[in-house]
Amino acid sequence: MSARVLVIEDAEAIGAAVSSALRESGYEVQHRLDGRQLEADLGRFRPDLVVLDVMLPGRDGFQLLEVIRRASGAGVVMLTARDGVPDRLRGLSGGADDYVGKPFVLAELVARVSAVLRRLGRTPSTVQVGDLVVDADAGVVMRADQTIELTATELRLLVYLAAQRGRVVSKTQILTAVWGYEDYDPNLVEVHISAVRRKLEEHGPRLVHTVRGLGYVLRADE
Repeated sequence: MSARVLVIEDAEAIGAAVSSALRESGYEVQHRLDGRQLEADLGRFRPDLVVLDVMLPGRDGFQLLEVIRRASGAGVVMLTARDGVPDRLRGLSGGADDYVGKPFVLAELVARVSAVLRRLGRTPSTVQVGDLVVDADAGVVMRADQTIELTATELRLLVYLAAQRGRVVSKTQILTAVWGYEDYDPNLVEVHISAVRRKLEEHGPRLVHTVRGLGYVLRADE
């Protein structure tokens, strides 16, 4: 079952982009423009993590953080346009698990959300596909009991494909999840897919497959 993430962000464009990136990473997501429904969402949606903006209409993020901490064990990643250390300390001392300043790269936010969920035990750190083992926390990839050395970008790409194992993902989805933007040159994806394939196939048959006209899928063919 996918982890559930509640996004509370009053800027519709930012909230939509964050929600889309999280869905593309395999999470179940709900987006709210303010905290009016927070208590109901905590009871009905039961989020594993809340992405919480600080500057909100009505109750601000710090007030909502208090509600979350009283009523839920959900992780909290706070968003703010403020750069001041006091605000960050206030959020962290109030029980937030992480703090991301605006503007931010979507890929970094998704990575931070994933890291908090793993620390809380809400998502597995290790994924196995056939004889391939990907440990996102340790940054370790093994196949046929051999460690495979990947660059940081190649590792992010493989971790994303592993999280989406068995699902076809498009170049745009990969660009958003791995690089944080969808308007990069799609050839960037092809280059890194080829590099990951080459390294994986040194130790066994193909695992990263091209689905013509749609994208790529990580799967072990029987």
